[in-house]
Amino acid sequence: MGPEKTQSMRKRMAYVQAILMVSVFLLIAKSFDLQVFRADELAKKAENDYSRYVTIKGERGQILDRNMNELATSTYAVSITACPKNITDPETTAAQLSRILGLSRKKLLKKLNSGRMFAWVARKISPAQKKRIEKLHLKGIYFQKDSRRFYPNRSLAAQVLGFTGSDGNGLEGLEFKYNPLLSGKSAKIRIKKNGKGEILELDKETELRLKGRSIVLTIDKKIQFLSEQALERAVRIHRAKSGIAIVMRPSTGEILSMAHYPEFNPNNFSGYSMQVFRNRSVTDAFEPGSTIKVFTAAAALEKGFSPKSIFFCKNGNYKIGSFTIHDTHPHGWLSINQIIKYSSNIGAALITKNIGEANLYHYLKAFGFGTRTGVGCPGETSGNLIPLKKWSKIDAGAIAFGQGISVSAVQLASAVSAIANNGVLMKPMLIKKIISGKGKILRQYEPEPVRRVISEKTAKDIRHMMRLVVEKDGTGTKADLQGYDVCGKTGTAQKALKNKKGYSNTRYTSVFAGFAPKDHPKLAIVVVVDEPENQYYGGDVAAPAFRDILAESFNYLNIPPEKKDQTMIASLSEGAGN
Repeated sequence: MGPEKTQSMRKRMAYVQAILMVSVFLLIAKSFDLQVFRADELAKKAENDYSRYVTIKGERGQILDRNMNELATSTYAVSITACPKNITDPETTAAQLSRILGLSRKKLLKKLNSGRMFAWVARKISPAQKKRIEKLHLKGIYFQKDSRRFYPNRSLAAQVLGFTGSDGNGLEGLEFKYNPLLSGKSAKIRIKKNGKGEILELDKETELRLKGRSIVLTIDKKIQFLSEQALERAVRIHRAKSGIAIVMRPSTGEILSMAHYPEFNPNNFSGYSMQVFRNRSVTDAFEPGSTIKVFTAAAALEKGFSPKSIFFCKNGNYKIGSFTIHDTHPHGWLSINQIIKYSSNIGAALITKNIGEANLYHYLKAFGFGTRTGVGCPGETSGNLIPLKKWSKIDAGAIAFGQGISVSAVQLASAVSAIANNGVLMKPMLIKKIISGKGKILRQYEPEPVRRVISEKTAKDIRHMMRLVVEKDGTGTKADLQGYDVCGKTGTAQKALKNKKGYSNTRYTSVFAGFAPKDHPKLAIVVVVDEPENQYYGGDVAAPAFRDILAESFNYLNIPPEKKDQTMIASLSEGAGN
């Protein structure tokens, strides 16, 4: 190799070395720039590629019965997310998803063409939809863990609980009333994704922190179930329009059941008429009929009359102005005890005439009629108790036996419970406590006396009258329960005509309200059956349902018979001899 070629080769090598050195220098400089000057910027960019701030809402709180049984809860569901950057064919993907999910293809395509790393496609899809989407193996489409509202007992207490919409917010019942409390907290959280763009699950601590508060009710799941069964039988047997049954603890005001029929399944509420959704035990007012007479009698005793005070009941016809009041059976002289036992309308009107309409009004108000109870359910009615200054003579007489006044079932249960509770009215109690997502008790509710309405002596005398109603020749014998002194009052109210004055001769409300045992009442029960067809007297329609609820509830609560009659003793003796 000549000197010239050698020289040329050396120049080339020096040139290459210089290029290599410059390249290395540039690489070192670039590396230094990336690792030192732009480290934070690039780390943030990398994090943005595999994470995103999204607004997350915590799981909805539960609704539980008094024994912590689930009545409304949240269960596992699946939502669909997308990583638009990873989608190679947005048109086809949007078309396929829109067919399965029933969403707008145009709107889906806009999301999938966004070029972002994350987008919500659909929330809380059905298992069938998930299965169909899985089979498509769509690139850039992922499944995300979610939750949906679930009612494990289906129709049990449905009108009380209500339900939620597709967005998870309450639409009816307690779900609606306490939506802010039950709703999970919202928070903007950086959600991590894996290399496929799938969202990684939240940690347990964050889930609990965001979870909504739970409500523990005074309702007893078992008594609710027993009440609904008995009520359904009564409505079906008598081909009635609907029915309500309430079970309450007189000493505390705790509501153990609030039953309705017809029922509905809140898991699939869209398949039912809106008319069946409302909690009629608090929203609907009805004329109570003769059940109001026990409060008329209580007013008389408080004003100095005796249970044995007698009134001449006009042999079944009593005229007030141009109106004539009738009794089902004609009676002459009746004591207040007998007026209640035989349910004399005329007797009740005569009591009011003697004590004065102002006194009747005062005691009806004191028992809670005409005022909302504050039970904590949405849409509660106050009923209708006409202001005293607007009462006519016929109003005073009619209200005394349950016409011209309307009440809610919860008002009637509360008022009857006051008689059972020695004259003290308790606030109806449906919420027992509020607990946090972690199970901590945030608030505990205690029984709340409203006021003393009547004296203990008057309450005792009225209980005796209500016991006579259920005994032989009374109007409520079908409510009696062997081994217990059952107290009650029947009510049969003609329904007011629609769009005109007067009352229907074919449409009735059948009512029975009572409690047991007489001296130490454990449960008070009200049964209301609307528009029964083949029979309509409260003693024939509502009283048997009352007895069934009472018997099965006492059995469940292990409340032993307070007395053993000869039949029971004989039965026990025969059993001992075998």
